[in-house]
Amino acid sequence: PLDSLDGTLNSAMDNIRKSVHDLHDEAVNLEEAVQALLRDFTFCPVTLRCDVSRLVPRDVKYSFISITQEALSNIIRHSDATHASVTLREHPALYQLCIEDNGTRTKTEESGIGLSNMKERILALNGNIHISSDKGFKIFITVPKEKTA
Repeated sequence: PLDSLDGTLNSAMDNIRKSVHDLHDEAVNLEEAVQALLRDFTFCPVTLRCDVSRLVPRDVKYSFISITQEALSNIIRHSDATHASVTLREHPALYQLCIEDNGTRTKTEESGIGLSNMKERILALNGNIHISSDKGFKIFITVPKEKTA
């Protein structure tokens, strides 16, 4: 009987932990998280354009936050930009993230770990990533919305 009770209590605790974790994920707002990253970014001014709902799926939300953080870090390390912009958009069929700067450094190392991680995250979401170094540096990402039955 004690083993059965132990199993039941452990299962109940696991369910409570999962519920709390899910509530936390729902509480994270993509726009607010990106705004917090930009508040801490002092390398150059950054413009944020955001048009997304609060209902962005967890995996898309956390991928976009991580990619934005990595892109800002790359601007500091590899750019001589005087301005950057981050655009988050939600369209009927997809989510879009665009991060660009006006830097003039032309060397683009698309095989770096940071850009490779970005590509892997987006591919895991069946999305597309396009990187351009013409007139500054630009990362343009689209992720399709899940198809609902």
